[in-house]
Amino acid sequence: MSAGPKYEYRWADGVTIKKPLVVSAPKYVDYLMDWIEAYLDNESIFPQKIGVPFPPNFQDVVKTILKRLFRVYAHMYHSHFQKIVGLKEEAHLNTCFKHFVLFTSEFGLIEKVELAALDDIVESILQN
Repeated sequence: MSAGPKYEYRWADGVTIKKPLVVSAPKYVDYLMDWIEAYLDNESIFPQKIGVPFPPNFQDVVKTILKRLFRVYAHMYHSHFQKIVGLKEEAHLNTCFKHFVLFTSEFGLIEKVELAALDDIVESILQN
């Protein structure tokens, strides 16, 4: 999966796939959604009962999830934006991405270096 010629994203989950694999975008997204679902379903990471504390590594897990979700946005903008425009759906993508950027920025959840693939768009969102 890539986001233009400068950014290639390989998949590794650190458990079953330790060495990062070159995979297609659909495969990356498939791996990512399964990986996220496993975390969301894990009550020791995302407690579902009132009063159960979040684990010490909770913020690190959330940061990794959001960093990897950003990569999907980067791929969509670099590889599929013209198709999205052709479908007249760019407003939906832009709105979702704007919310994503504002949320992650507000709480410091993604390092600036990780946003480089869409730096111009991110800066535009943050300046307005």
